[in-house]
Amino acid sequence: MLSTVRAMDHIAYKPNAPQVIERLRTLYERRAGDRIFAEFKIPTRTMQQFRAEHSEGYTSYPDPSERARFWDSLLQEKGPCEDDHIPSAYLSEFDQGLYGALIDGEIQFLKDPQSGWISSMVKPMYEDLRQFDPQPLDENHPWFRLYLKQLEVFSRASEDRFGISHFILIDALNFVFELVGATKTYLSLFEVPETVRKVIDYAFDLNVWVQEAFFENTPSFLGGTFSNMAQWVPGRVISESVDPFHMTSVADYEQWGEENVQRMFNYFDGGVLHIHSNGRHLLKAVSRLEGLKAILLLDEKDKPPAFDVLHELKKDTGDVPLVVSVEEDAFEYHLNKHTLPGGVFYWVNSLKSVDEVNRIMERVRKYRI
Repeated sequence: MLSTVRAMDHIAYKPNAPQVIERLRTLYERRAGDRIFAEFKIPTRTMQQFRAEHSEGYTSYPDPSERARFWDSLLQEKGPCEDDHIPSAYLSEFDQGLYGALIDGEIQFLKDPQSGWISSMVKPMYEDLRQFDPQPLDENHPWFRLYLKQLEVFSRASEDRFGISHFILIDALNFVFELVGATKTYLSLFEVPETVRKVIDYAFDLNVWVQEAFFENTPSFLGGTFSNMAQWVPGRVISESVDPFHMTSVADYEQWGEENVQRMFNYFDGGVLHIHSNGRHLLKAVSRLEGLKAILLLDEKDKPPAFDVLHELKKDTGDVPLVVSVEEDAFEYHLNKHTLPGGVFYWVNSLKSVDEVNRIMERVRKYRI
C-alpha cells in the first residue's frame, strides 16, 4: 500500500505545537529528567453534549464521519490551552476488536459516555486453541476495507487541524485472549505451548500489517507519531500492551511476553506502554525494553494512585518517562512546594479556565529540579 497522505505542516488547533513538540522531544529522548510536563483535562461542551446524547451500552459500528466531527469539535475547544497537549483523534472503534474481526471474529461495539469513545471487542472464537486455522492477510476483507475507509475519513477531516493517534496493538497473549478468552489462554500455556507460540507468530504479522496501514494512511507531523498516551513521540512509534501479564508473575512475562514486545519495538521505532495498577510488579522488567519511550501508569481502586507513590515507582523505572494522572489541587500543592518529580508528564484533572491553565503552564515550563 502506497500512501497518498502528506505530512502536516502545522496544527491549527495547537498554534504553539512546534514549541511543545521540542519540549516533548527532550522528554522522550530522556533529556528532561529535571523538568515536568502537563496536560490539563478541563471540561468541554463537546463532552457534555456527548454524555447527554449517549448512554453506556452496546451499539453498531458508527458513521466515521460523525466520529470525525466529534473529535474535530472536542479538539478545537482545547486549542487556546497552552499546555503540553498535542491534539489527536483516537480510533477507539478499532481499538481492540479490529484484529479479531480480520479473522472473522464477531466484533461488538460499546459506547462509553465518560470518555466519548465507541470501542470494540470480539467474542472468544474457539473452545480449543488448536482449532485456530491461520488465515492469509486479506486486504479485501470487509473490516480491513472499513478500517482503511475510516483512516481516509479521519485524515481528510483532520488535515492541518489535529493529528490521528496510534492505537493499541493486540498481539501475543492479548490476541490469544481474543481467540479463546483469558482462562483458556492461561491454561494453553501449559497444555499446548507450541500452539501458543505459533499463534504469537501469526499475531505479530497481523499486527504489523494493521499498524503499517495506519502509518501509511495517516499524516505525520515533524517526523513523529501522535499518541493518546504520550501526545507526540519521535519516529513511527507503536502502542503496546502487556495486560495479560498483570495477573501473572514477572517470570511469565519474561517467558511469554518480553521477546514479542522487543521484536515489535525493533520493527518500528520503539513504543509506549500502559500499566494498570495491578501490573506495577512488571515495571522494573518492562523498563529494560530497548526503544521504550514512555509508560502510562493507570489508576484503579485496588491500589494507591500512581501519583501518591511516584517516588517509589520511579525506583523501578529509572529514567523512563512516566505519564500519571493527578487532581489539580495536589498538582498545584506540589508545584508550589517544588516537590514534583521530573521526567514525568502529568495529566491534571481540572476545572480551571483556559486563562488559569495558561498562567500555571508558565510555571510548569520554568520548573527545574
